[in-house]
Amino acid sequence: MKHTLKYFFSICLVLSLLFANAQNPKGEPTKETAPVKKAADSSKTEGVIPDNGNLKTTKLPAEKKKDSVAAPIKTNRYGLRVGVDLFKLTRALYDKDYKGIEFVGDYRLTKKYYLAAELGNENKTTDDDRLNFTTKGSYLKAGFDYNAYENWLDMENIISIGMRYGFSTFNQELNSYKIYNSNPYFGQVPAIVSGEKFNGLSAHWIEVVGGVKAKIFDNVFMGFSVRLNTLISNKKPDNFDNLYIPGFNRTYNGSFGVGFNYTVTYFVPIYKKKVIPKEISNKK
Repeated sequence: MKHTLKYFFSICLVLSLLFANAQNPKGEPTKETAPVKKAADSSKTEGVIPDNGNLKTTKLPAEKKKDSVAAPIKTNRYGLRVGVDLFKLTRALYDKDYKGIEFVGDYRLTKKYYLAAELGNENKTTDDDRLNFTTKGSYLKAGFDYNAYENWLDMENIISIGMRYGFSTFNQELNSYKIYNSNPYFGQVPAIVSGEKFNGLSAHWIEVVGGVKAKIFDNVFMGFSVRLNTLISNKKPDNFDNLYIPGFNRTYNGSFGVGFNYTVTYFVPIYKKKVIPKEISNKK
C-alpha cells in the first residue's frame, strides 16, 4: 500500500509538469520573467520632461522634405583649338600640279562665339585650254564663328556659321599660251612658251563660312566647312588676269569663288567656367 501511494504521487507530479510545458510550447517568458521593453530611441525624442512626478518623453517633429531639386553643375571649357586642313595636305598625293598647306585655329571667346583664323600657302599650276600658268603665294583669313548647336551635358560639338576677311599676296608665272584661231582650216596654232612673271600681286575678299566640328576623341575634333567668297579688291598684272588666287581659289565671273576644307584639330583647354542652372521648384 505504501509503495502504491508513492508511485501514484510520482505519476501525478510528472503529468503536472508535462501539462505546464504543453501550455507554453515555445518557451515564451511568463509574466514574472517578461523582458523589460527597450528604451525608446533617443535620437527620436526631444528630452525627458517631469510631469507630476512621472517621466514623459516628447518626439521631435519629422524633417520637412525639400521643396526644390538642384540640377547638376555643368562646366564649359575655354581654350585654343589648332589643327591642319587634311584636304590641302593630301591633295599633292594625287595632283602633281598642286602643293599646299593650311593651318587652322579658333579660340572660344564666349559660350557661343569663337575667334577663328586660317593661315596657308599654295603652289598651283593651272592648265586651261588656252593658258598654262603657275600661282604661288600665301594668305591669311580671320573672323568669327557662331555655334548654333546646343550641346548636352559635357558635349562640345559645333555647328557653326561665320565670316572671314581674307588677304593674299602672290605672284603669277605664264608658262605657255595658245592664240585663238577663229578659222582652224590650217589647224591649230601650237602653244607658245612664255615664262613671263608677274610679282607683287594681292587680293582682299570676304567669305561666308558654314561648318561642323565633332569630338571624336578626348580633345580631338574632326570637321569640314564650305565657303562662299567675294572679292573686295584685286591687283591684276598688265595683259593678264588673276584666274587663281591662293586662299580664294579659282575666280568665276571676276569676283566670285567657292572653297571648302576638311580639318583635324586638337583642343588645348586653358580655363573652365561653371554654368549653374536655377533650382527647379516642385509645385504641389
